[in-house]
Order: sequence, then structure tokens, then C-alpha cells
Amino acid sequence: MELLEYERKHLEMLRGHLSECAVLLKKDGTFPLKEPGKIALFGNGIRKTIKGGTGSGEVNSRFFVNVEDGFKELGFTITSGDWLDAYDKIYDDARKTFGRERRKGIKGEGIMALMASMGMIMEEPEYDLPLVVPGDTCIYVLSRISGEGSDRQYRKGDFILTDTEIRDIMMLNGMFERFMLVINAGGPVDLTPVMDVRNILVLSQLGVETGSALARIVLGDSPSGKLTTTWASAEGYPNKGEFGDRDDTRYKEGIYVGYRRFDTMDIKPTFPFGFGLSYTEFRLGDPTVSLDGTRVKVRLEVENTGGYDGRETVQIYVTKPAARLDQPFRELAGFKKTGLLKAGGKETVEVVFDMRDIASYDEERALFILEEGRYIIWAGNSSESLFVAGCVELDGEAITRKVRNAFGKPDFEDIRPAKKEIFYDGDTLKLSASLFDKDEIMYDREREIDPLAEELTDEQLMRLGMGAFDEKGGLTSIVGNAGFAVAGAAGETYEIAQKGIKRMVMADGPAGVRIAKDVARDGDKVISLASPIPETMLEFIPDAVKAGIKLLSKKPSKNAEIFHQYATAIPIGTAIAQSWNPEFAEICGDIVGDEMERFGIHLWLAPALNIHRDVRCGRNFEYYSEDPLVSGTFAAAITRGVQKHKGCGTTIKHVFANNQETNRTGSNSLISERAIREIYLKGFEICIRESQPRALMTSYNLVNGEHTNHSRDLNTYVLRDEFGYEGVIMTDWCINHGEFDKNAAHKGSYADRVARCGNEIYMPGSKSDFNDMKKGFKAGMLTRKQLMINATNILRVMRRLTD
Repeated sequence: MELLEYERKHLEMLRGHLSECAVLLKKDGTFPLKEPGKIALFGNGIRKTIKGGTGSGEVNSRFFVNVEDGFKELGFTITSGDWLDAYDKIYDDARKTFGRERRKGIKGEGIMALMASMGMIMEEPEYDLPLVVPGDTCIYVLSRISGEGSDRQYRKGDFILTDTEIRDIMMLNGMFERFMLVINAGGPVDLTPVMDVRNILVLSQLGVETGSALARIVLGDSPSGKLTTTWASAEGYPNKGEFGDRDDTRYKEGIYVGYRRFDTMDIKPTFPFGFGLSYTEFRLGDPTVSLDGTRVKVRLEVENTGGYDGRETVQIYVTKPAARLDQPFRELAGFKKTGLLKAGGKETVEVVFDMRDIASYDEERALFILEEGRYIIWAGNSSESLFVAGCVELDGEAITRKVRNAFGKPDFEDIRPAKKEIFYDGDTLKLSASLFDKDEIMYDREREIDPLAEELTDEQLMRLGMGAFDEKGGLTSIVGNAGFAVAGAAGETYEIAQKGIKRMVMADGPAGVRIAKDVARDGDKVISLASPIPETMLEFIPDAVKAGIKLLSKKPSKNAEIFHQYATAIPIGTAIAQSWNPEFAEICGDIVGDEMERFGIHLWLAPALNIHRDVRCGRNFEYYSEDPLVSGTFAAAITRGVQKHKGCGTTIKHVFANNQETNRTGSNSLISERAIREIYLKGFEICIRESQPRALMTSYNLVNGEHTNHSRDLNTYVLRDEFGYEGVIMTDWCINHGEFDKNAAHKGSYADRVARCGNEIYMPGSKSDFNDMKKGFKAGMLTRKQLMINATNILRVMRRLTD
């Protein structure tokens, strides 16, 4: 297989970092291996290795290396071929049965059958195959798929291991001198039944060379990843809030998400947030803490005390005083990863954070504040493995920002766990509250209007505020293939050539540029040679529905030029964040930006940075973490990498609380203002302030009874006035969702209401959505002035990307 130069370069850029994304959970010293040899490979992930999630997470790469091929490439001899062949037959038979049952279940639902097929998960079948294979080394790879459209479940074959998996893993652990359990999944699985296994590695889903990466790790590429979400059993997750309910989902846990819940409520997880081992060992030296104005600096030495090269991540947490406001026991304030340390090597690490960035939100006064008292600083290498580094004492309350409550109130009060007392008698650094200036936000200011926007007709302004839709309608837009200029692109904006207004082409993400791989150029048209609907969706659609799907928008002529658009599948979002290395995230963004330039893509519909609120969320694989600091930092780094490239921008999404796929367009997330401010919006603010992404996408769901894309408070006041956002705001792919379920408790969003609140582009657009916008304009609900303000933001970004 002959790769193009850019493909080779991008694979080389990734290759040296993939082991950084893998998390070693347990070890007994029998790995790594010294050289390739005979090896037994078992599990559903050997040949059916998963490179990433489904739906928008799919990437049409030229090739993919599964685990079996990865080990063969590095010179291993696989001794378990008969078992793998037998398993393939069991799996294929189970898949056929599952497909028949699903088609029966959704028969007669019409267009919704297509939507229902997104992200469908087939639980692993039970089976009984002999495990008698000679040798002393064995790897068992357990794979789990997840994706857009469906949530995971606390059931066997999904979050919970099957009886067969538990039996085989434990038998193999006892049979082989060297045995490793490898998790090839986008999120946690319940490992409690197999905790006696001596070596456990979270490989995650690392894109195009997932299998090769594992083989290199087994041969000595030391894993240096850390978990960015807490791993526990189904019973171990302290589910104080709701998840997956049909109409309303109450976030009763408030700010106590992830490790904040586990640590504060003294619940022991299977593996804590921030945890991860290495082939080698590290020692963290005594820290020094100093103040530079309102910035806290923590310095300490990291020493590699083991026998292998490796990298360690220093994590800094803070315990805040809880005078008026209740607080989590600890929260992450900063982190820094070392370079590659040779055995015996040392490095001094400095982690810096600003006290302003750990301010809490006081709902009663609509203020971000630092309460008077002691702020205890912790250092370590996971949320559990920490020691006190120092203390900063604030001499009075400091108000860091005055805003206004914007999101209404839910019908409950957040939980308030019992306060945990900490005794500290060490040295204290004194900090004066007078050093903090209070940011005053100016709302309702006069908005800029571009002179070109004033020249446009009413209809042109409305067209500009909507994706360039197919006037004939059709199904393809719903599944993210509404582009015309680039085959397989998710959509594009409206072009007004006579006014010099150019289209902006958008492609899905977040694990690489998602466009058609095989393409025909026929005159001035480009045509995808494959169905715009992924095969993983088509196999579940009833034949009667499938027959009505137009697989090709237009067949190419005999003289059409055939060419290819090969994109690189990078690691999933969670895996990138598990590296705890923003520099690697920027490399991933650089790869994406280079391919965007090559294929003519202006906006990448990624990165996604919603919070891992619940491990069952189907799209957690593309999100980074349960912690907003990690989420915002990595989204900003990816954005910087992409936006190094001329004419390329990211689209951060989904703002906000897109934490479940169940009923995602009609789900109402009920959340307190404090939790919104401190957990669910904080990562977006970090990303905006650090990288100014060119675009931003609102979420499908409602928050406290209002769609996010209908909220002027969110789109105009919070994002623009408070966060200083300068890019363009678009919806998720809506297609008149308000008409999908007339009996739903919460209706979908509508184009005219979206435009009214400063959400500038309704994507991907349709004729009925355009008529809806015209109707609102004619009734006086949508004004020309608002359309011109919206157009101004669109034009600003368009010029940056297309000039």
C-alpha cells in the first residue's frame, strides 16, 4: 500500500505519542517484552479492534490496523488463530440475528428508523470456545463500541462484562506466565470481576494505528496516560442525579460531578481520576509554593527511580474554604507533564494557576467569588494520591466578576454533602483580597453592523443565516452530508457571489476530517461514490425504508475523474486528554488543519468538550473529561493546532449540557446556575479565552425549559459579553426538528427563534426552515437589525477563512 507523503508524515507525527494516551492500571513487572515471539491473542478486540466511535466520530481513513495485524507487523507469531476464526463465526451469526431483530423493531417508523439506528450497540454474545494454546504470553483485548444517537447501558456486553468474558479473562490470567487485559473502549467498563488480573491496560481507541500502538507498548513504549474520568462499578457510581429520562433530566448532584463526588462523599472508585502507572517508577520531591500577585506557583522535582524511560504528570489540587458556599473536598487547579525521563533522570516541574480561575459562583448575588480563608494546595499524581504542598490564606472575600443569572432555576436544590474538615498547621502564604479587580460585564451594548450587511436584502440576510440547503429536500442532510463543494462534507454556508460572500465548507469530526473517501469530479460537481449514510446505520434499516434512500445524489458520467480523499483518524477525544499533554493535542490539531487545507474545508465540526457527567453517555468518547479544566485546556490546544493553518477553524461543541443521547433533541436538562457556571460552561470559557475558535455549535437539548439555541442569555450575553467570544455561532444539525415529534413534551428548535437570539447560522437548513424564518420576519418577531448583527459575525469569520 503506497501512502501519500502527507499521510506518512501525519502517521509519524502521531506514532511517537500514542503510548501517552494509554493508561496502565495494573502491573506485575512481566511487561514489556524484550522482543517479538509467539503470542496468544484472545478477545473480541483482536480482529474487530475499534479505532473510534460511531456517528460523527467516524473517519474514512485509507486503512486501519487491528490488533492482530499490528502484532504481525512487528514480527510476532499468533498462536490462537483457530480461536479467532471460531469467534468470528459466532460474532457474524450474532450480528445477523441482531440486525434482523432491530429491523423488525423499527419497521414502520419511516425517517426516524434512520435516526434510531445511530449508535446501536450489539451486546457481546456468550459462547464456549476452548482456550488451550501453547506458550507463556497472552493478550486479551476487550472492545466496546459507542457513539452518536444511543447511550450505553449498565448491562452485560456493554458497560458490564459478559459471563464468557469474565470466565475467559480469569482462566487466561491463571494459565499464562505473562498475561495482560487490554481495554479497547471509549470509556469505562466495570472491571470489578477481573481485578485479580495482574496487568490491565486501557488502550482506548487510538485511530488508524490502534493495533500497532498496542504492539509497540507491549515491546516497551511505556504508557504514560492518566484517566480523565473516574472508573467504578455500576453500583459504585453515586448517581444522585437522573440520566436518560424521556423528558426532564435533573442534575441533582450539582457541582459534585466525577471525582468531586467520589472524594467528597468518601466513595472508593475502582480507579480514581488522574490515575495511571508506567513501566517505570517515579518519586515526587518536596514542593515549594510561592505567590506572584494572584498566581500560585508550585515547583517540585520528579525523579525516575525505575528501570525504564517514562513520563510522569504532576497534578495540583485545591481545597477551598467553605464559609457560605459548600465546596468539593478538592478540585484540580493545574497540571504539567514531564519530558521523557531516562532511568535515574530528574526534572523540575512548575505548575502555575491563577486564584481567579478557581473562583466559585454565588447564585444569590450573581458573583464569582473567592471566600475568605485558607486554600490548601495539594500535589501528586492522581486525585487520590496527593500530599499537602502548602497553603494560601486570603484575608477577605474577593469578588472576581459580577455577572447576572442567565439560566433560570430547576425545581430542586442541589445536594449538599457533609463538609470534610482538614487540619493544617504548616506555613501559610498571605494573599490580600485587594489584589483582585472585579470584572464588570457590559450587557445590552450596541452591536457592530458590517457595512456589507446593510447592503444585503432581507432575503439575502436570511439566506446567510442558514446553511446552503438542497431546494429539493432529501434525507442526506440529516446524517451530516449536506455539503456541495466537497463530497461528504457535513454542510456549508450560503454563497452570494455578486457580493463577494463565499461559502464556508464544514466537515464533521472529532477524530479527524470526516469526508467521502472515494469521489468523482464530473464537470463542476463533486460526487461521493458511497452512500452518505454509514453502513453501520444502513444495516439496521428495514428494506422498505432503505429502498427510499437515495444513495447517490447524482451518478457520475463515464468521463468523470475518480479521485480519493484520505483522512487520518486521530485518537478519540478522551484518549488525547488521557495523555495529559496539551502539546500532543496541538499536534493532533495540526494534522487535522493540514488535511482541511488539502481538501478545502474551512470549519471542522470539532472539538467536542462536554463533561463526562455519566459514563453511559454515548458520545463521551469524543469528549475529554469529567473535569472542565482538562476539557477546556485540551479543546484550546486542538484549536490552536487547527487554526495555525490558513483558512481553517474549529467549531467547539456542544454548548452546553449535551450529556446524553437519549431523546437528545427533546431532553430538558434541569441544572442549577452554579453547576452550569462551574462545571458545564467553564471548559468552553477556557477554550474561548485561550484560543478563540472560529465557530461554536449549540446543543440539541433544552436547559431549564429553553433550547440552548433559543437562549439570548447564552448566545449573546454569556458567550459574547462575558466570555468575549468573537467567532460565529451555529446550531447542531436541526432539519426542522420541531416537526419530528408533535407529541413530545418539549418541542424542537425553530429557525426564526434561533436567529432572534443571536445564534447566527441554522444548520444545515431546509426549505421548511427557511420558510419558518421568513414567517417570523414577516410577523415582526425577527428584525432586520438582528439579521444584520448576525450577518456581521458571519462575515467576520468568512473573511478570515476564505480571503
